[in-house]
Amino acid sequence: MTAAAAPNPGNDDEKRNRKAPSPKNRRRGRDEGSVYWSEDRQRWVAEVTVGYAPNGKRQTKKKYRKTKTEATNALKEMRKDLDDKALIAGKGITVKTAVEDWLQYGLNGKAPKTVELYDYLARVHVIPSLGARKLQELTADDVDKWLAGKAKHLSTSVLNKLKSILRRSITRAQKRDKVKRNVVLLCDDVPTGTGGRPSRAFTQDQASTVLAAAETSPLEAYIVLSLLVGARTEELRALRWDHVDLDGDPRAIPPVPPSVMVWRADREGGDVKTKKSRRTLALPRLCVEVLARHMLIQEHDQELAGARWKQTGLVFTTTVGTALDASNVRTAFAKVTKAADLGTDWAPRDMRHTFVSVLSANGMKVEDIARLVGHKGGSRVTEEVYRQEIRPMIEEGAQAMDRIFPNPETRR
Repeated sequence: MTAAAAPNPGNDDEKRNRKAPSPKNRRRGRDEGSVYWSEDRQRWVAEVTVGYAPNGKRQTKKKYRKTKTEATNALKEMRKDLDDKALIAGKGITVKTAVEDWLQYGLNGKAPKTVELYDYLARVHVIPSLGARKLQELTADDVDKWLAGKAKHLSTSVLNKLKSILRRSITRAQKRDKVKRNVVLLCDDVPTGTGGRPSRAFTQDQASTVLAAAETSPLEAYIVLSLLVGARTEELRALRWDHVDLDGDPRAIPPVPPSVMVWRADREGGDVKTKKSRRTLALPRLCVEVLARHMLIQEHDQELAGARWKQTGLVFTTTVGTALDASNVRTAFAKVTKAADLGTDWAPRDMRHTFVSVLSANGMKVEDIARLVGHKGGSRVTEEVYRQEIRPMIEEGAQAMDRIFPNPETRR
């Protein structure tokens, strides 16, 4: 049995191929690819350069065809794929692979809580729904339908985060030549999701009941400051003892009252929400009392914890000194509202709204309340100079709260 013969050199097509190169039939450059006959495979080969290895070695991709015409067409297809930055290696990649790659490498430098949030959203809402889909087959309609389905159960802010996860995952894959285009960029705005629970406010009587119920809670000082100072819950979680002055300076002119510096927040970077959120507030007498007790309780916790104690300098901590997270506060606060016979359908942020409502109901101007709570749109105030240091000390809130919620002895 004889081996298959190479193409007949006498064939007219082969003779034309041996003619001198012309502008139409010139030799291709290496990066343009080539078509040649393989004796080993007994096939025409279409070969194209797809890149270079870190050591400089050229990487190629080949396709084998029976005829030269078929090989030439195959070369054109590969060249088109390269021009579109759609390498064959990326055609099998799924949405799950792209998202997991972004979760692993695309969140460097982000705060741990941000990474945890994105990981949770991706694994609960993105991967189960779209993960098995080939990335190159994903369409804008697929994304629109997916978001529309999620809008029935999720808020608009969460939908925006889901869309961002998918967009950024595909962008990373696109930069690595795994997909031609980012279809998320072709989608419309996210649909309107479900509304979150609107914030509420306690009445003055309910707030008094909450204060009484909090007296036996480890979160007492936290709740008292939330209701009587109006700090955001993330600002209180980041509050440090070196930003608390329980003594003030009554001999100064004018006298300096006890105060708390709301200069940090449990947010990425540790800064407060806006420039006006950075403020120093005078403390009502009740706040001074509970903070002094809280300091003693924390010292006792430190003694019990011994070597397990983590020295963070934070005012509000766990029993071993570590920072409280939002879930810690929600759980403890729900126990207090339940003890106050108000149910458990309250959020810690409702105390800040109560602060605003109670002051407003007792005649304080909205502009003054805006200064106390650090709202960006609030009116400007004159900054007083204390101890040769510029410190915006806002006292009206403390004075009003001393009248509204007197110390425990007077309340009893």
